[in-house]
Amino acid sequence: MQSHRIAFVIFDGFQSLDLVGPHEVFQRAGGYDCAIVAPEPGPVRAESGLPLHAGHGVAGLRPTGIDTLVVVGGAGVYAARHDSRLTGWVAAAARGARRVASVCSGAFLLAEVGLLDGRRVTTHWARAERLAQDYPSVTVQPDPIFIRDGHVWSSAGVTAGMDLALALVEEDQGQKVALEVARHLVLFLRRPGNQSQFSVGLWSMQPASDPIRHAVTAIHADPGARHDIAHLASHARLSPRHLQRRFTAELGIPPAAYVERVRVEAAQRALENGGEPIDVIARRYGFGTAETLRRSFHRCLGVAPSDYRDRFRSTTGEHR
Repeated sequence: MQSHRIAFVIFDGFQSLDLVGPHEVFQRAGGYDCAIVAPEPGPVRAESGLPLHAGHGVAGLRPTGIDTLVVVGGAGVYAARHDSRLTGWVAAAARGARRVASVCSGAFLLAEVGLLDGRRVTTHWARAERLAQDYPSVTVQPDPIFIRDGHVWSSAGVTAGMDLALALVEEDQGQKVALEVARHLVLFLRRPGNQSQFSVGLWSMQPASDPIRHAVTAIHADPGARHDIAHLASHARLSPRHLQRRFTAELGIPPAAYVERVRVEAAQRALENGGEPIDVIARRYGFGTAETLRRSFHRCLGVAPSDYRDRFRSTTGEHR
């Protein structure tokens, strides 16, 4: 098997998972020679304080012969993009690379050297506005997990870098290898590139009071049951108006929106794990019709249920 040379670019204040996640994907797949390059060789301190050894400095590693250039993110990127040694090396390496990729705010470094001009890119949603303001020639799309525009790939933050790396592995070695890597790394879902960054598990939303907790428990216990405001109010032993106000205050979204997201996540699991007809899944989880399920998927995930099922079996992101 031909070995692909991958160069990871890091700097003081990089996000450690932006590096370690994709690095583990490539190493597990095999067929990749991974190098870590920083402004200077030796210890590099991550944003979290974790020290990591860079085997190469930009002065000691020729920017030629690199198959895939991956620039990681982290709060330190804002200073790193003004390091002329680093930006010069990145620009030179990118000219000869087959692929160029950024993880999270690594996009700032690529944008600084003009590699993203006129391209569609993504980054962590919290940094998308600044990227668009600092580099108006870049078309920033904050929602997708990752985007491919020609030979340039970009991804959202942290774990999205692993989704991007799986897509690159699949492009190089096929779907079977990418699936085996995902299984070994216990990645529950190989997410398609156009899945929304905001479709985050609802387990992260925790009610602050028992009445709202009772309502939430009822929703999760049976997503397909009737969960209009009157029924939820009865679970919480509150008036419908009081429930609406407290639910929104504690969880940040209204009850109806929360119910929809729980149902969408339940439908996602069904689509991932089986071949049941979409209309059957729609009825089971409270959507009523396949058309209602389709509208909810587009609203929450930006993709149709049928496409979601197909893309679950493929890690390759959107490209033009």
